[in-house]
Amino acid sequence: MTLPTFLAIETASIWGFVRGVIAAKQQSGAVEVTTIATIVAMAIVAVVVFVLLLGHFTLQPNQAAVLLLFGKYKGTARDDGFHWANPFLTKTKVSLRSRNLNTDKLKVNDSRGNPIEIGTVVVWHVANTAQACFDVDDYTHYVAIQSEAAVRHLASSYPYDSGHDHEVSLRGATNEVNRALQAELQERLNKAGVVVEEARLSHLAYAPEIAGVMLRRQQAEAVVSARMRIVEGACGMVEAALERLSASKMVELDAERKAAMVSNLLVVLCGEQGAQPVVNAGTLYS
Repeated sequence: MTLPTFLAIETASIWGFVRGVIAAKQQSGAVEVTTIATIVAMAIVAVVVFVLLLGHFTLQPNQAAVLLLFGKYKGTARDDGFHWANPFLTKTKVSLRSRNLNTDKLKVNDSRGNPIEIGTVVVWHVANTAQACFDVDDYTHYVAIQSEAAVRHLASSYPYDSGHDHEVSLRGATNEVNRALQAELQERLNKAGVVVEEARLSHLAYAPEIAGVMLRRQQAEAVVSARMRIVEGACGMVEAALERLSASKMVELDAERKAAMVSNLLVVLCGEQGAQPVVNAGTLYS
């Protein structure tokens, strides 16, 4: 039943009630029984229509209403617009819109026991209104608590940083860590009828008490890694040079000359400063 229909019925009932009262007052003698019956009938109709009007409710886009009749679940209205339902139904409105949860910075230990600070942003929405209302006490609070628990578990499962390319770390493998966080959150929030649209790290840093020490450690690891790459590249270049000289037969190099050449090339390629040319006026053996 639409809202205009309700208004028309209510207007007709009020008009009939008023007309009956006026007719009763215009009687010169005793009020006729038929007039009294008309007034009572109109009053009853007005009360009934008023009660029926209590069953009307409206829903905005991306909003639902959970319907309960004396504690028993009767369904969910999801279409936006004007609705009418049994006036005795309890209607609880639930938003289906996407929501953001920005967790506080949490201090936890990574998989290596280093204290770190971590924060996340979670985008979620309610998909199953019945589960959100009846399976958990407060689904918004439930989402917040479970998100914090998932972040703590994630942080303890990976190291903050890794010196190896193949090892997953919180800082290095951001996309993989975000996917793992979203999967764990979805598993935890299925009970509440919630869908996790996106979950990603918003803050990641070492705890202040060890930040300076860990920074020096990162710098040392970076220097070692860079040196290893430089040595690998230099050895490859020296090997290629020796192979080309041997293949072209431009010069004949014995073992001692090859060793001297390798030593000089490695010094030039691996040194931090530019090499200074030195002219050898004699021979290698003098």
